[in-house]
Amino acid sequence: MEKEIELYRSVMQSIEKPLIEKTLERTAGNQLKAARILGINRNTIRSKIRKLGIDAKRWKA
Repeated sequence: MEKEIELYRSVMQSIEKPLIEKTLERTAGNQLKAARILGINRNTIRSKIRKLGIDAKRWKA
């Protein structure tokens, strides 16, 4: 069971950051729109942006 948990974390870490960044790029940095596209709460995306060290301002128009 431990290996499955480790595999899940590894996959999520490699996919989550680029997915959020691409979605922010597509929405011109609009976190609310990005959260809706990803099917998550606005506060959740903000938390993930901080946790993953994403510079959300980079896509602002």
